[in-house]
Amino acid sequence: MRILITGGCGFIGSAVVRHLMAQTAHDVLNVDALTYAASIKATEDAAASGRYRLEVADITDAAAMARIFDDFAPDAVMHLAAESHVDRSIDGPGTFVSTNIVGTYTLLEAARAWWMRQDAARRKAFRFHHISTDEVFGALRPGDPPFTEQTPYDPRSPYSASKASSDHLVRAWYHTYGLPTFVTNTTNNYGPWHFPEKLIPLVTINAIEGRELPVYGTGQNVRDWLFVEDHAEALVRAVEQGQPGETYAIGARQPCTNMQVVEAICTILDELRPDPSGPHARLIRHVTDRPGHDFRYEIDPTHAEQALGWRARHDFEHGIRRTVQWYLDNRKWWESIRAARYGGERLGHTGDKMGTAA
Repeated sequence: MRILITGGCGFIGSAVVRHLMAQTAHDVLNVDALTYAASIKATEDAAASGRYRLEVADITDAAAMARIFDDFAPDAVMHLAAESHVDRSIDGPGTFVSTNIVGTYTLLEAARAWWMRQDAARRKAFRFHHISTDEVFGALRPGDPPFTEQTPYDPRSPYSASKASSDHLVRAWYHTYGLPTFVTNTTNNYGPWHFPEKLIPLVTINAIEGRELPVYGTGQNVRDWLFVEDHAEALVRAVEQGQPGETYAIGARQPCTNMQVVEAICTILDELRPDPSGPHARLIRHVTDRPGHDFRYEIDPTHAEQALGWRARHDFEHGIRRTVQWYLDNRKWWESIRAARYGGERLGHTGDKMGTAA
């Protein structure tokens, strides 16, 4: 297959690129605007392959998207490009509306215009795979069953509202125009190359440096954590096997409270990099909760597991250990990001521009 990936230099997108290069024979065109959260280094190994190419372009640029479809002639699109940090969406929602809604619309129209010019066989085989989040479903209360593909939408933040809007657009282009689209919704991802403002890398980096570990509110908010390599495998299965009009909810069946996550990181670092000043958990600080902080997300992935023949390989204990070790081994990467993006500032203190993200 010839697969056009948007946002392939991002955290999840780069994991998909690496999986495609290592585990398949597909050709990949990575379309990425290289915004603040992108990392070319995360796809460095792929760049050596003749099956991979990077095109720097913005998905809101209609002319660029039309040209890219004509030049590359994809068999499938994997649309991952999105603004995704909830805190940033609260501070500046306009960027989320532009990228997540207008960008998705622009990409859909470019795909539809190109698809309409193809022969019947190619039109039938084409797939537009939209990668989304479980945050579009709103929040679960204690005792509520996990989200499924049938859960009604109830977004609570500018980020989740913009992703919900893009999901609706993708489904509308299937029902209205017949474009062979489908959607995957996933829960929180973690793993190597995760941008340092997110909860797990932020806590890991601060703990390595002996800095405060900020936790919103009581830390009892629950997330279902999925190792990014497992998600990448599921997404590739989906683009190869997914059916138009379908939805696949992808999760790992591994819910944890934010405090459990932070404490797990502290315990691993106590073992791998002991701090002479004492256990890393001494650094935990509870900070003012963010507005509209959803209590719990959790996915029942039964349908995706059965339809795609996939199941998450990593349990949280194994995945979080691999992740912490990766940040210990790749200090130059996150230090360079901090120096370039934040002028060398430490991340995560109360009052700083970045907080936790879960």
